[in-house]
Amino acid sequence: MEGTLCLAMAQLNLLVGDVRGNASAIIDAAVEARDGIGADAVCFPELALTGYPPDDLLLRPDFIAAVERQVQRICAELTGITVIVGAPELIDGQLFNAALVIRDGAVIGRYAKHELPTYGVFDDLRYFSPGNQPCVVEINGCQVAITVCEDSWHRGPIEAAAQAGADVVVNINASPFDQHKASARESVLRDRIGESGLPIIYCNMAGGQDEVVYDGGSCAFDGNGDLMVRAPRFQTGLYPVVLRQIHNRWQPLEGEIEPDLSAEAVVYEALVWGVRDYIEKNRFPGVVIGLSGGIDSALVACIAADALGPERVHCVMMPTRYTSAMSETDAKALAEALGVRYDVIAIESIFNQFTEDLAPVFAGRAPDVAEENLQSRIRGTLLMAISNKLGGLVLATGNKSEMAVGYATLYGDMVGGFSPLKDIFKTEVYRLAYYRNLSDTVIPENILTRPPSAELAPDQKDTDSLPDYAELDAILAAYVEEDAGIDEIVAFGHAKETVERVVRLLHRNEYKRRQAAPGVKVTTKAFGRDRRYPITSGFEFQSEVS
Repeated sequence: MEGTLCLAMAQLNLLVGDVRGNASAIIDAAVEARDGIGADAVCFPELALTGYPPDDLLLRPDFIAAVERQVQRICAELTGITVIVGAPELIDGQLFNAALVIRDGAVIGRYAKHELPTYGVFDDLRYFSPGNQPCVVEINGCQVAITVCEDSWHRGPIEAAAQAGADVVVNINASPFDQHKASARESVLRDRIGESGLPIIYCNMAGGQDEVVYDGGSCAFDGNGDLMVRAPRFQTGLYPVVLRQIHNRWQPLEGEIEPDLSAEAVVYEALVWGVRDYIEKNRFPGVVIGLSGGIDSALVACIAADALGPERVHCVMMPTRYTSAMSETDAKALAEALGVRYDVIAIESIFNQFTEDLAPVFAGRAPDVAEENLQSRIRGTLLMAISNKLGGLVLATGNKSEMAVGYATLYGDMVGGFSPLKDIFKTEVYRLAYYRNLSDTVIPENILTRPPSAELAPDQKDTDSLPDYAELDAILAAYVEEDAGIDEIVAFGHAKETVERVVRLLHRNEYKRRQAAPGVKVTTKAFGRDRRYPITSGFEFQSEVS
């Protein structure tokens, strides 16, 4: 129909490096958009052809050559629809993070991303040269401008599109999830609309890639900044946006608007999706989890069962003399409620043999953290043996609070190939556990209510070594995520001695975090690509106030 444009947002889950497979997914989705929903155009996420982020694959000439071959394949196999697809493009020795506009066998437009971020998980300037020109193409009489991801967070690119005569902006994205990102995205888009008066169609990637999860949530806003279409988060699919020319202005018509998820639901879904894609994309048959009867391993077991199905989850309880009967009972009850495989391997005899063999070396010294960590490392060894024999990936069960201050054992409870709770503070672990029990009560009440303990010594409690988790997490969140200084945190109401102790522990244990498994990013600053501190440093992390 003249004066009408149907554009499909392809919210796809793609695999980094699988250029041929990604091209096939792009072709299949474009055909479905054309034939299934009658779309005139379809847009795909940022770097859809390579997956995001391809990192140093971009430095390989053979990788770039493979991309060029698949661009030609897309051109050859698709007709009757305009395709906007993200791909790296090499021009005169410079590599660009590009959006290519393909129609009936040819690239009819190309846009190079202007704003190349280097904060957080991003490292675009390592690989790409910035673009500086707008790209506006005509589709069904509508002048469609193309921008890429970070460009929408700055005024310049969309202002340039408006000056070039655009009626609407299509912004393609690989925008990583964090628990505050959805509202931030929509606020930024409204800012750009307020400045330009142009409707924006925002197409985002979906799925997990190592530590990053892309949560979808593709959307369309009209020129007044009103939300007209929003796709579901944590789902893949084609989501149409119908634009109509009304009084010489192109505007998206109101369509499906998916309601947003609760604060706990959105984080839980991100963890499930992150675990599922890490296991599936790396082709592991399942996972192995050391089940302790505590809250962390209980939540990890729930996430794994929800992500993979209970038949692919193997839980192992490894008690010693310090393991309470309650822990053994609760671990078994959880495993039965989830329907996962559950084995018990008592490690008391192994522990006794180790302590006996070490006795001559340890002579004259009282038992301490060495014996505590020995238990954890025995468990880690057994979990890795099961992994080697049966093929499942070991999931580490530590949380962000423990990883921050080193309350975790190298080669013990830190053993694992993936760490679902790596970016989840302990207080959030409890909130997520209560949330999971709302749909199906699988975590026993004792696990939710009793004081947390590593159970590596008689009557041990986490608070023997750490501040209360509510206070610890508040200090860590301020220092790690907000970059607040010690004196500023003290002004929030925390004792200076406590704050300085927590900060010392945080920096002293950087070496441990470097050896930790990757895990799902859910906060604005996760340990890993988000936060890069030297292990060896002489900076004085202390109060400036005497």
